[in-house]
Amino acid sequence: MVEIKDLKEGQTRLEINTAENTQILKALEHATNVNKAERDKISYDIAEIKGEIKGIRSDLITVEMVISKNWN
Repeated sequence: MVEIKDLKEGQTRLEINTAENTQILKALEHATNVNKAERDKISYDIAEIKGEIKGIRSDLITVEMVISKNWN
């Protein structure tokens, strides 16, 4: 009888540990999804900034050309 009781207690502990591990895994999965969304946003922001810098460079080149023509 004692063996069956020990087995049941062991099973209960395993079930509790499994439930805790499942909660931890779900929390980690959620954190991973949040992290990915933040990385995606940062990537989008960087791409947008790169585009704006290219536009500014183009405008500066135009300004340099106009200034150069005016000096001549």
